[in-house]
This record gives sequence, structure tokens and C-alpha cells, in this order.
Amino acid sequence: MDPIGKKLLDIATKELGYTEKGDGYTKFGEWYRKNLDGDHDEYFTTAPWCDMFLAWAADKADVTGQAGQFASTVDHAKWFKKNDAWGHDPEPGAIVFYDWNGSGDIDQIDHVGIVEKVDGRTLHTIEGNADGYKLMRKTRDMDSVVGFGYPSKIKVEAKYTPKHAAPAPTVDQVGAPAAATRTHEQHSPAPAPTPEHVPAQEVVLGGILAFVLCGTVALAAGRAAAAKAPTSPPIRVRKRGKHHRPATPVALPAGVTPADLDAADAGTTLMPAISLAAAHAAEDREFWGRIAHLEEDGELDFWNTLHAELTDSESDRYASTPGFR
Repeated sequence: MDPIGKKLLDIATKELGYTEKGDGYTKFGEWYRKNLDGDHDEYFTTAPWCDMFLAWAADKADVTGQAGQFASTVDHAKWFKKNDAWGHDPEPGAIVFYDWNGSGDIDQIDHVGIVEKVDGRTLHTIEGNADGYKLMRKTRDMDSVVGFGYPSKIKVEAKYTPKHAAPAPTVDQVGAPAAATRTHEQHSPAPAPTPEHVPAQEVVLGGILAFVLCGTVALAAGRAAAAKAPTSPPIRVRKRGKHHRPATPVALPAGVTPADLDAADAGTTLMPAISLAAAHAAEDREFWGRIAHLEEDGELDFWNTLHAELTDSESDRYASTPGFR
């Protein structure tokens, strides 16, 4: 027996006796309309349902890739032929296609069923829409058979699942004992922790602690750097050719806040230049005040030199004057 066909027979056996409603409605046609027809056409709800029953059974047996899902018996038969799963030998589990005129032409197929048993040239089948209204067992000869589709011969590409691709643990499973997530070793005692075997909980907690520690160190370093950074631009004062910052901050007048200074500074662009010029002038006054005594000494030296020269010239003049001694 075709193994895939056997699964279809198991589903079909449970549905034996199902009868369409008076207007032709069947649950198989309604299912096809909702799940397979792209337009959800109401036509399928009351349409001939022999092949739509097989589509429904394939879905229930989870063999849609091998059995196909069609509403048209002609298209279903051509699908088997295209996939090299078509033949003329009766076999239990095979899908049998009929032409009531006996033409043997695949384009003239009228009906479809599942072979349940083969007795010589006699077929025992289960068919939907048999006698035009019911799901039932039928006994037929081979005269009307066009051919058979063999579901197990349809090559379906297997889904590859890596052996190591275990599902990721959920949040509540992180750090849980390994025995809680095992399926085939639930009764095996968990090995005692050793230096080489660190429990998952300790690994996770260690990683969290390391992350927190690194974050704390980085935060402390950032705060230290921020504390060292100046909150206001340094005042550059020229004094004896060198620049320096004031050793102590300048006390603000009562009622004046740093915010007031920032607002004043933002309100004019001349303030920094005027302040700098005033500072330079004050420095110049301080500098020249400190060297004023040097200038005075220079002037005294000049007058002393002039006085000496005059004194010497007078002495010479008196010495050369006759009778002057």
C-alpha cells in the first residue's frame, strides 16, 4: 500500500457517510473556498467536491506536498504525471482517476477517489461526491480508469533542521537547572559543580556583574573628567609677557548670579573685547608705574651728566682767564 495514501484512507474512513446539503453545500467545498481559492469564490461551496475532499483530507493528514490540493480532477492528474508519479497499475493507497466514457484521455477525467483494496481488475475505493451526493465506499472495474497517481512517488524536499539548532531558552529558563529543560534525561542526577563545570546560573550572574562593574567604572571616570573640565572659559591676562589663570575665583557682587553673567554675555558681542582692552590698559598702568622710578633715575643721571659737563667747562674757563686763580 502507498504509505501516503494510507494516511488519506485513515482520514477518509472517519468521514464515511458524509452527505452534502440540499443546495450542494459541503464543508469540504467551504474549506477549499476559504483556505485555497485566492478569490474565495462562493462557487466552490456548492461545486462538485470529489477532489476538494481529497485536498481537505491531505491537509488533515499533513501530506499536501505528496497528495496535492486541487478542485479540478484534470489538473490533479496532470500534476501527478508532471512529477513522475503517474501510472496504470492499481495499488491500495493510490489516487484513481475516472472517465465515464472510457476514453482513457487525461483531459476527459470526470471523477477521482482513493483505492482501498485491489481484487484482480476490481477496485474497492472511497470516494467523495459518489453517486453525486455522498462520501462512501464504491466497487468499480478498470474499464473507466484513466490512470493512477501515486502520492509516495512525489519527491518533496525535506526541510533541513541543524542538529545543534535547539530552541533558545526563555527568560524563565535562564539560570534554571539543566534537568528542568531536558526531555530524555529528566531522571538523571545533575553533575556536581566543578571548577571546569560552571552552572549556567553562575555564568549568567557573572556576566551581569562584570557588565555592571564595567559600567560603574566608566561612569566614575566620566564624572571625574567632567569635574576637571572648566565650567567657564579661562581669563587670559597678560602680565610681564606670561599668561596665567587667577588663583582664586572672582567673587560676584551680591544679587548677581552666573546665569546673569551668561545672559549679559549672550546679549552683546562687545563685552569681551572691552573687558580685555580694559585689562590690558590696567596692566600697562601697573607696569609703567612699577618702572617710573627708573625713568626718574634716568632723568637725574641726565641732569647730573649735564651739570658735570657745565662744571668742568666753567673750571677750564676760569683757569684760562688771566689773573683768575
